[in-house]
Amino acid sequence: MSILNADLHCHSVVSDGTLTPEELAARAAANGVELWSLTDHDEIAGQQRAAQAARSHGMKYLTGTEISVTFADQTVHIVGLGFDAGDEEMMSGLLATRGGREQRAREMAAGLAAVGIQDAYEGALKYVGNPELISRTHFARFLVESGVCRDTGEVFRRFLVEGKPGYVSHRWASLGAAVQWITRAGGMAVIAHPARYRFTANEEFALFTEFKAHGGRGVEVVTGSHTAAEYVTYAEAAREYGLAASRGSDFHSPGESHTDLGQLPYLPGELTPVWEVLADRIQ
Repeated sequence: MSILNADLHCHSVVSDGTLTPEELAARAAANGVELWSLTDHDEIAGQQRAAQAARSHGMKYLTGTEISVTFADQTVHIVGLGFDAGDEEMMSGLLATRGGREQRAREMAAGLAAVGIQDAYEGALKYVGNPELISRTHFARFLVESGVCRDTGEVFRRFLVEGKPGYVSHRWASLGAAVQWITRAGGMAVIAHPARYRFTANEEFALFTEFKAHGGRGVEVVTGSHTAAEYVTYAEAAREYGLAASRGSDFHSPGESHTDLGQLPYLPGELTPVWEVLADRIQ
């Protein structure tokens, strides 16, 4: 079952994507996706729409979200799959996680104003589908549209990473809380794109071991930001830590994302895919 075109990581206008859940479902189906999940940041408001759209295109569906957590002074993302989207504890936890984004965004705008970029908060809001989820990505789109930078990558490098004028840190949920919300709602917690965090070997060991201790059961092996070598590295990590393997493009937008929905290599055959573990949660 590892030879399955499953895409279990992407974003819609409900968080920081540019397409609606329905548009994403149509794009996924057109690209041959057989099992799909919409994983908006810290939000599950698009789940019913996504599930209905998936069914209308003949795809199977797993509920999804991507929760921001603070670990070792970095932001780490934990994908939740196959949970009950009506779970009260998860909904209240995600609401609390979203709560600090407006203040953070206003502080980011103040930092940008200090280097001559005015009205960045109002500009970023034009790109936000859900104001509770205003993020660095929305500021990046505004700066590209304004001609300050050529592309969103340049915006991040010049303005929105640590040490740059528009960077403001934010304390997200704890790792334990995020994993608990997902598992108590009947789902599986998955470490998203682990190569992106640039942890030391000791920090990564701490992440994986604490994640497992809290009840986490999966890791993204094949994902849009991983290289071919990193597929191998995290396939080995999945085996070492006894984790199921996930696959997802992390697609946000046709104009921005390097990897389209469904356009990834298949999982290595010797791994246990998350969808086998979650077979009874697939809709």
